[in-house]
Amino acid sequence: MDNDELLALLSATAKGNKNAFANLYQNTSAKLFAISLKMLGNRAQAEEVLQDSFVKIWHNASEYQVSKGAVMSWMISIVRYRSLDLIRHNKVRKEQSLTDEHDLGDGSSLQISYEDDSKLVDCIEQLDPQQKQAIHLAYYKGLTHHELVDHIASPLGTVKSWIRRGLKQLQRCLTL
Repeated sequence: MDNDELLALLSATAKGNKNAFANLYQNTSAKLFAISLKMLGNRAQAEEVLQDSFVKIWHNASEYQVSKGAVMSWMISIVRYRSLDLIRHNKVRKEQSLTDEHDLGDGSSLQISYEDDSKLVDCIEQLDPQQKQAIHLAYYKGLTHHELVDHIASPLGTVKSWIRRGLKQLQRCLTL
């Protein structure tokens, strides 16, 4: 579904239309579940996050602002923050596949696969390896800045700069 269709469903949801909400769920839940599952690595927890996220979407649909970004981006941020909350609550810092799939020692061979074949993926692939690594670990694995410092053995200011510059580059790339 495109953003206009999602916006129409979200607007109807904000007015209490249960059918629109069901349609919104049907069209977005698989992608949102995949994001949560990738972050958490646990199906039951991902299902819990998805349920909590859709409750929040139902209650906060009227607070969505078109000027702040696409509907799907808004929904993804809800799922992402719910996932991060659960990770932090359970003190789960599983980095299970990181060392197998990525050379995180020096960041030289980081290869990340994303389910969504979109402009975001193209933009992420254009980042410097250090920026890609820092953003991936912070946003997809939920590591804090201090955990990143320990994990990639770089100074805090450097890690923050990689993230800040990487996010600015992503923003520029996505607006082209």
